[in-house]
Amino acid sequence: MQRRDFLKALSLGAAAAVFPQAPATAKASKRKPNVVLVLVDDMGWTDVGCFGSTYYQTPNIDRLCRGGMKFTQGYAACAVCSPTRASVMTGRYPARVGVTDWIHFHDRRATAAAKAGKNPEGFDPHRNRKLLTPICKFWLEHNEVTIPEMLKPLGYVSCHVGKWHLGPKDWYPDKQGFDYNFGGTAIGAPPSFFDPYSRSGKTAGIATFPPRKKGEYLTDREAEHAVGFIEKHHDKPFFLQVAHYAVHSPIQAKKEIIAKYKARKTTNQKNPVYAAMVESVDQAVGKIMNVLDKHKLTDDTMFIFTSDNGGAVHFPATDNAPLRKGKGYAYEGGIREPFIIRWPGKVKAGAVCNTPVCSIDLLPTIATATGAKMPDKTIDGLDLTPLLKQTGDLKRKTLYWHFPHYWWGTRIKPYSIIRDGDWKLIRRYESGKRELYNLKDDLSEKTDQAAAMPKKVAELDAKLTAWLESVGAKLPKPNPEYKPK
Repeated sequence: MQRRDFLKALSLGAAAAVFPQAPATAKASKRKPNVVLVLVDDMGWTDVGCFGSTYYQTPNIDRLCRGGMKFTQGYAACAVCSPTRASVMTGRYPARVGVTDWIHFHDRRATAAAKAGKNPEGFDPHRNRKLLTPICKFWLEHNEVTIPEMLKPLGYVSCHVGKWHLGPKDWYPDKQGFDYNFGGTAIGAPPSFFDPYSRSGKTAGIATFPPRKKGEYLTDREAEHAVGFIEKHHDKPFFLQVAHYAVHSPIQAKKEIIAKYKARKTTNQKNPVYAAMVESVDQAVGKIMNVLDKHKLTDDTMFIFTSDNGGAVHFPATDNAPLRKGKGYAYEGGIREPFIIRWPGKVKAGAVCNTPVCSIDLLPTIATATGAKMPDKTIDGLDLTPLLKQTGDLKRKTLYWHFPHYWWGTRIKPYSIIRDGDWKLIRRYESGKRELYNLKDDLSEKTDQAAAMPKKVAELDAKLTAWLESVGAKLPKPNPEYKPK
C-alpha cells in the first residue's frame, strides 16, 4: 500500500473510531480546538510593537500578544526559510529532514530531480570555494509526516495560504496533507506583490494565485482566502496555516500606507516601505482574529504567530537591534523571532515566557492541544503545554542549528550552532574558528569568550559533534580544486 493510500485509510478508520455514529438522544461531544498558524517571511525579532518596535505599528499583533503568551526567546530552526518551514511541518530538525538551505527551485538539477522523483546526493559544484557543500534536498520528502497529515485522522480540514517553498508541484501543500492550497508553490518570493504578481505586470507570477484584480496587494489576497476558509469551515475543527510572502523582498507596499510612515519619526528602523508591509501583515492578522470573534471561535482556537528567520539586513529592509546581524547569519538576529501563542482559557492573557523555544516545538504542541497521535518518527521538538499552562518547564537546555552552505555569495559561510543554557557556540567550517557568547550577559554577542574559556568551548564543541552525528547531518568538506585568489 502506498503511503498516501495508507494515510487515507488511517484517516477514515481513525475518524470512524473518534466519531462513531451516536444514538439520536446522545449529546454532541465538544469539538476539537482549531489551530491557526501565521508564519511571516523574514520578520525580525523586534519588527512588532509588543517585541519593541516603536516605528512599525502592529495593533492587531499586539492585541494577540496581550491575549496570550509572549516567548521572549523564540527561535526559528534556521536563519533562512525552507529549513524552518520543514521543521514547522514535521517537528524535526532541518539537518534530520535533509532540508538545510533555502530550496533553489530554479536550479537545473531541481527539474531533473523532480522528473526522476529522487533527490540528488553529493556536493555542490566547487565554484572555486574553499569548501564543497552538501546538496540540499529540493523538496520535503513524502515520507515525512506533516501537521495536516497528523490531524486528518481526527477529522480536521486543513488549509495552506501563501508561501510554501518546500518543493515543486508534486510536493505542493495539497500533496502534503492540506485540503486546500491558496498560493503555495515552489517559489520563495513573489516577483511582485501586486496582481498579477509578475515583474512584467502582464503574466501570472504565482502559479496557484491566478490574476483576478489588477493591482490587488498580495497580503490582502492572502487574508481574504484565510477569512473565506474560516467562513466556510467554521462548523468543524480546522488547521489554517497563513504563510505570508511578506515581509520578504521585493520590498513593495501600498502607497497610502507608505505615505503614513514617511511622516512618522524613525528609529533604528526607518524604511517606510518595509514598515507598510509590516502593517499589511498586521491588518491580515486582525481580519483573521475578527472572523474568529464573529463565529465565537476565539476561545476554541490556538493562534500561533511567528516567523521563519530573522529580519533581512543584507539590504535596507529592517534593523534587529539589540540583536546582532539578521537573516542568514549565525547570530541572534538571524534566528530569534517574535513568537506568540494565544489560546483563551488555556493560556493566561499577558503571560511572558523566557524559556528558549523553537519552531520544531509547534508540531508536538499542536498534537497535545488537539489530542492527535504523534507521528511514528523521531520528533526533535517538545510539547510547550507546561509553559503555556505555567505548570512546569521544559526538560531541555540545548538547541542546535546546522547550515552547511554558503549564502549571499560567500559573505555567509557554513556554520553550526549549539545553544546550551545561556551559552552559545558557533562553529565556523571554513576557518575552523569557534565563537563563544553568554546570551544572558551579552544579548548583542559583542564579546567572544572563546579564547578565555577553552574548556567551555571544548565541552560545547563535543556536544555539537555528537548531535550532528546523531541526526545524520551532512557536513561540508575541503575542496581539492580550490585556488586562493
